Amino acid sequence: ILMYLRKAITQDIFGEFYEMPQTVANKWIHVLHPCLNQALAMAGEKPARHAQDLHLAPETGQLFFQDGTERPIQRPKHQEIQATFYSGKKKRHCIKNNVVVNRQAKIILLTPTCEGRKHDKKIADETGLCLPEESSLCQDTGFQGFRLSNVTIIQPKKKPRGKELTPAEKESNRQISRLRIRVEHAIGGAKRYRIVKDQLRIRKDDFRDRVMETCCGLHNFRLNFRPWHYNIDFAKS
Repeated sequence: ILMYLRKAITQDIFGEFYEMPQTVANKWIHVLHPCLNQALAMAGEKPARHAQDLHLAPETGQLFFQDGTERPIQRPKHQEIQATFYSGKKKRHCIKNNVVVNRQAKIILLTPTCEGRKHDKKIADETGLCLPEESSLCQDTGFQGFRLSNVTIIQPKKKPRGKELTPAEKESNRQISRLRIRVEHAIGGAKRYRIVKDQLRIRKDDFRDRVMETCCGLHNFRLNFRPWHYNIDFAKS
């Protein structure tokens, strides 16, 4: 199952590799996949799926990151549905999730999968995210206007229409980008598995949602053995 997630292989090739018909290979993929998710949950590496399931230590000064990520899908056949899944930002039909990442670049929250047309901020508004008081949340300009009570928001300054940013504002944006790169690395870590990077054609039940959950959990699990270290931190920014 890990090989199937990591490589862009079809079920025909998967079945040939294990000397079984394609239909049997398909069956075993859907039988074993929940077992993998359960193992990640037992290891404490599976991200929370809803804000109320996110249990964080009530410590001050914690740093979190928030961002959205899209995954391409086949163009739906019905024209009405096409508009729902079409992302003007990516210029393609896709599905998307928001993720919340901690200081160690572990994905601690993965929102339910939704249609690609939905804006990142709207997803965040509906998530009901609650972070410890006096913590900080770093996000990009796609979350403009999103605020949390007693949480410091770290966000780049948008260039005013018809004007330019000052040198000090540009330098501040660069520092925030250096800090926010962790969430991009975390998303990239999950998308090492091509099943959530390439176009996914499987539509069975909620497989598209569960497979993203799996890949985020595998990214978290991998960081236990190969932790990432960053030279810049909130105190230095």
